[in-house]
Amino acid sequence: MANSGTVFLIDDDVGVRDSLSLLLSLKGVRTLPFVNAESFIEGLELQAALRGRGMEVPVVMLTAHGDVATACAALKNGAFDFLEKPIDDGLLLQVLENALRVDRERRAATASRSSADARLERLTAREREILTLISAGHPNREVASRLGISPRTVEVHKARVMEKLACRSLAELIRMHGTSG
Repeated sequence: MANSGTVFLIDDDVGVRDSLSLLLSLKGVRTLPFVNAESFIEGLELQAALRGRGMEVPVVMLTAHGDVATACAALKNGAFDFLEKPIDDGLLLQVLENALRVDRERRAATASRSSADARLERLTAREREILTLISAGHPNREVASRLGISPRTVEVHKARVMEKLACRSLAELIRMHGTSG
């Protein structure tokens, strides 16, 4: 789990906070401990507040006073998991490792979409039209007919689109167009 992210550890019990911080640090996980939710953000509103600010982070709730209503509220607000104390160290580490993995994958996907979106913005209006028609499965001749241009012009525009988007194949071009926006 080393270098896999930061765990924001919120617990009012200094002993629990210290022991969990030590356990996680021994596994190479950086922790930022907080004495209470108010010092980070208010209670279960933490998840909603983070999402409202565009901060999608996996939240693992760990409590000694869990009940069904609290667990449901946490999970409905997008908690990655809800665990009760006392917790087995192995289970906690497994849940945190999974949460950090999911977070890394989400961030990588977001970065990839952002990069694709930035490249798509460099296209001219005509190139976007051609990309849309090609991605919809229309052959060059049909694209040319629809736009009132020659098939050769379509090929030139398609080559420019592929160059601007750094795509090596038509399949990659279609995939990028389909996952953008």
